[in-house]
Amino acid sequence: MLSNVIHWNVDPVMFNIGSFGMRYYSMGFLIAFVLGYYIVSRMFKQEKVNTDYLESLVIYMFLATLIGARLGHCLFYEPNKFLTSEHWTEIFWPFHNGSFTGFQGLASHGAAVGILLALCLYWRRYGMNAWWFLDRLVIVVALGGAFIRLGNLFNSEIYGGPTNLPWGFIFEHNQTSDSTWYLPKHPTQIYESLSYFIIFGVSLWYYIRKKGNFKTGTIFGWWLVALFGVRFLIEFVKNDQVDFEAGMALNMGQILSLPFIFGGLAIAWLAHNSKLPQGAFPKGEKKKKSTPQRKK
Repeated sequence: MLSNVIHWNVDPVMFNIGSFGMRYYSMGFLIAFVLGYYIVSRMFKQEKVNTDYLESLVIYMFLATLIGARLGHCLFYEPNKFLTSEHWTEIFWPFHNGSFTGFQGLASHGAAVGILLALCLYWRRYGMNAWWFLDRLVIVVALGGAFIRLGNLFNSEIYGGPTNLPWGFIFEHNQTSDSTWYLPKHPTQIYESLSYFIIFGVSLWYYIRKKGNFKTGTIFGWWLVALFGVRFLIEFVKNDQVDFEAGMALNMGQILSLPFIFGGLAIAWLAHNSKLPQGAFPKGEKKKKSTPQRKK
């Protein structure tokens, strides 16, 4: 009898309104989004940058995160399913058998690519320095990642392999989908969530300590190294997410993390040597007609 482990059988749905079920995962995403907006808006006000820019950025970031994360999962992890005539419409269809389920499968690497592309578009349109904004954005992205991993825990998904450690979890909801459900597993969702909370705390501490006055790219570069470095290491004790990863020396999550780690080191070097444009508007704000305006 396994008495020194945690038996996890929490219902992933917080409450239901008709056929709509609010999951802990979705609630965590919403909480992170609201807190993130509040923190970044405080940064804008402190540095005397018009918050109207942030209001329009929210739309860019929300769509980029959702579209990028969904496409990342479908293209990197399940292309054989979603790139077929039978299932391609399910990529952005959040319903199953008439019930709202949300998107079952989001990839953080895809979200990262989506955000970078969206910021490039925003930079071209409004002239805001994407490097400057990324230094502030990634602080709250780490917070969002922490809440999302807790959501994965409540969904009893994306956990690790068997362990004899006293904090092993038995995910009882997976009796039909996991033949080894009865074995205690590494709660890698908690490992990642705690790591992301720490990265959030350290990044925010550095920002506050410097009062926002540091070389552009510093936080972003080292943040990429820290977050994707943690992701790379934790993947060693995580179960394969898809069948084709079996037998691979490095799984898909680790392979996709490496470019971000090396890219982060390169950005940190550029930042240290002041090779990146400084300030929110290095070339000045664009003409007023191009600036997002709040309706009176």
